[in-house]
Amino acid sequence: MHLATVDWIIILSYFVVSITIGLFLSKRASKSTSDFFLTGQNLPWYIAGTSMVATTFAADTPLAVTELVSENGIAGNWLWWNMLFGGMLTVFFFARLWRRAGILTDCEFVSIRYSGKPANFLRGFRAIYIGIFMNVIVIGWVNLAMVKILSVMFPNFQFFGLESISILGLEFSSHLLLVGCIMIFVGIYSSLSGLWGVSFTDTFQFIMAMTGCIILAVFAVNNAEIGGISGLKEKLPEWVFNYTPAIGDSSSDTIGGVLKMSVTAVIAYLGVQWWASWYPGAEPGGGGYVAQRMMSAKNEKHSLLATLWFQIAHFAIRPWPWIIVALAALVMYPGEADKGATYVMVIRDLMPSGLMGLLIAAFFAAYMSTIASQTVWGTSYIINDLYKPFIKKNATEKYYVRVSRITTFILLIASLIVTSQLDRISDAWKFILACSGGIGIVLILRWFWWRINAWSEISAMIAPYFVYPVLIYGLGWDANKDFGSILIIIVIWSSIVWLAVTFLTRPTKREKLEAFYKKVHPGGRGWKIISDKLPEVKGDKGYGYLLMNWLAGSLMVICALFGIGDIIFSEYKTGIIFLSITILCIIIILRNMAKLGWKQMN
Repeated sequence: MHLATVDWIIILSYFVVSITIGLFLSKRASKSTSDFFLTGQNLPWYIAGTSMVATTFAADTPLAVTELVSENGIAGNWLWWNMLFGGMLTVFFFARLWRRAGILTDCEFVSIRYSGKPANFLRGFRAIYIGIFMNVIVIGWVNLAMVKILSVMFPNFQFFGLESISILGLEFSSHLLLVGCIMIFVGIYSSLSGLWGVSFTDTFQFIMAMTGCIILAVFAVNNAEIGGISGLKEKLPEWVFNYTPAIGDSSSDTIGGVLKMSVTAVIAYLGVQWWASWYPGAEPGGGGYVAQRMMSAKNEKHSLLATLWFQIAHFAIRPWPWIIVALAALVMYPGEADKGATYVMVIRDLMPSGLMGLLIAAFFAAYMSTIASQTVWGTSYIINDLYKPFIKKNATEKYYVRVSRITTFILLIASLIVTSQLDRISDAWKFILACSGGIGIVLILRWFWWRINAWSEISAMIAPYFVYPVLIYGLGWDANKDFGSILIIIVIWSSIVWLAVTFLTRPTKREKLEAFYKKVHPGGRGWKIISDKLPEVKGDKGYGYLLMNWLAGSLMVICALFGIGDIIFSEYKTGIIFLSITILCIIIILRNMAKLGWKQMN
């Protein structure tokens, strides 16, 4: 593939703008770890929310959506659309609580909620397990997708004339080494400016990435081989355009190609996964870099609005340009084995000079926004929840910022090594979903039930690893084919374990629970034993309205998603109906928030 001079100018301009933002905001981030990791809690909702969206828009996402659409039609996206229900729960039940907690990381939550040595162990363990182990796996699969993109775009690329380099017995392909160079660039601007730079760069990168994806979708659907939306609908079977999956025997071929979910799969994906499993960007009760953005918001209202904007943009707006390109790729490359790569092939084969450079820059933007957020978030765990409390206490804030910058690069190097050992992206994310099964309900209940203690979380995190190897290696189950059954069994097992452990171990000390309730005052019947002792503390009320908002919010996003799709496919009547329901849901949410004291929210 040949890039014109204008393409190189666009790509280089993108890198210049990214590093300029980092340099401009580096002084703000250097003041303290709070400024470095939380922007001093001054982010407006639209920046914090857009940063969440940009982080989840990784280089692998359009490729994964293309694979889902090629195999199961538009309905295949329910494998990730189901996470909307957990995300909307975070909006109305948890966003304000995270902002109110006054902590630096979601790992630090352990120190204000639990007591004793188990709490100290849990905080350090989570910092290592999630901040390092899980984090490098996530970065690894994002790297793997970027390698695939570069391999299609630049198939003959060689790193200084070499196809691969062996380092300490590990083989690094030329494309992976190129990804490593981009990672170093990301490390420079993210280590300079912390979350300040990452958030503002994310916003710029999201706008660029979405602009590129929309332009690509327009070119893809209007090229001569497709012939517009009408041509697309003529060339593909009707089932491809269904928004919802058929439910039945997944081994049956009576419905050609449509996503056929067994009852087990429906229970796993739509009834269990969204509340039971930990997954980056979709943690039950909020967590990770999503919690980091909520805690960095100006106040509780900005925290809620940021998370709500994230759900709307993530599920209702962003998928359609990817889906249109994926449908066009089905027509253009019907015999291509690697369906995910066809998304990149559309760019390669249709984009003219100038726009080609924009699309490549858009992919760099999608990739870099995710890597920057993952590294700053992971570093915050390592420094705030491992290094600072257990390794070197009472150092100056500038010292911790300096160590944070060094740690950023160490984390990137570790993830590059992990990438060299990964073969399939889907294996990584299914492993994470399965081996975090059961922890989700603990992460939710710890806010609303005083009896949850540190051992509850520890046991829920460890329990899956006693079952997963037995199912995979002992019984020979297939991690992909039997994923739904594996997840359900692990969730049941983990739930039994953590409930038993909770009641067999001592509860958190009363003074710690009272201090937590005074600070966060979540309210609810699960805290009655504590709230009765603290009549002066006004706990949150109106959970009926919040539940109604959760239902209305979920319906709002789903109807917006379907309505936008129907308008795109010229189904104007049903599209207007869906969008009308969306507006009705918005009115319900606003009225309920007014009753809950929206205007008085700090």
